[in-house]
Amino acid sequence: MPNKQLLHLVFGGQLVSPASTEFVDPTKLHIVGIFPNYAEAYKAWRGAAAATIDDAHMRYFIVHMHRFLDPTNEAQPS
Repeated sequence: MPNKQLLHLVFGGQLVSPASTEFVDPTKLHIVGIFPNYAEAYKAWRGAAAATIDDAHMRYFIVHMHRFLDPTNEAQPS
């Protein structure tokens, strides 16, 4: 049986403060993509984060979408 699909979203944007998670303009978020597993999402996150390394206010995140799609299975590893 193939590995279970665990969708992950990678997105980012300009933060109000590097210490917060509030975006300056949520309408201008950069959606990197949706990926079938954490490993692929991590590669995409790493690339996007590296491209903006000189901007302390730019931050990228990985969202575990599979946890929203199946909240009863929350204890599963990413």
